Amino acid sequence: MIFKVLCDVHIAFKVVRFFKDKGYEAIHVNDILDSYHTKDSDISKYADQNGFVVVSKDADFQNSHLLKNTPERLLKISLGNLSTKKLLVVLEQHLPTLVQHFSKGKCLIEIGDGFIQIIE
Repeated sequence: MIFKVLCDVHIAFKVVRFFKDKGYEAIHVNDILDSYHTKDSDISKYADQNGFVVVSKDADFQNSHLLKNTPERLLKISLGNLSTKKLLVVLEQHLPTLVQHFSKGKCLIEIGDGFIQIIE
């Protein structure tokens, strides 16, 4: 599997640019489907059908992943109101781990304040 990301509505466009600058396919939900009106279930379905990792701060995605196995691949950001600049530093720090695990297939990775949790 290839590492591709789909950023949810509350993820800054700078995060999309970060992944693109690293050579990965990245899109923002505001650029596809019904933009910021898109339902979480439709985002998950699109991501699963097109091989994207959903990047979100929304716990609803985490609950859906754990209960319904969708989205199949989820990066849950649990860093509160961290600035985008600091989020990019955290993503840079964990990028090899993210690529390694998400390239295998179904996976949930949660990044929090001082921790990273991987559920495959």
